[in-house]
Amino acid sequence: MSGLIRLNMVFPPRLETPLTEALSADPFIPGYTLLEAEAHTGDFADASDAERVRGRVDRRVLWLVIRADMKDDVLRLMREHVDSGDLHWWSEPVLETGRL
Repeated sequence: MSGLIRLNMVFPPRLETPLTEALSADPFIPGYTLLEAEAHTGDFADASDAERVRGRVDRRVLWLVIRADMKDDVLRLMREHVDSGDLHWWSEPVLETGRL
């Protein structure tokens, strides 16, 4: 095992700026990948009319590969900069990493 994890975050587009600004401002964050996505959900309470018609809501997915011991600090940073219960996260072990 590498001692690394991939922290996955899924959130609505409105949270993109505060999250990415917080991550970019922290000198200990090694970088991240941000993707546009659509999510199928049973909760369309905050969905736009277009999302309701499509049956999917717009989301962003952020991947962050960090040392496992950094997870709680990163989550604390996210809580400080995002006042929302609409950020879903989970972590996965990174078995290996490298560049080609």
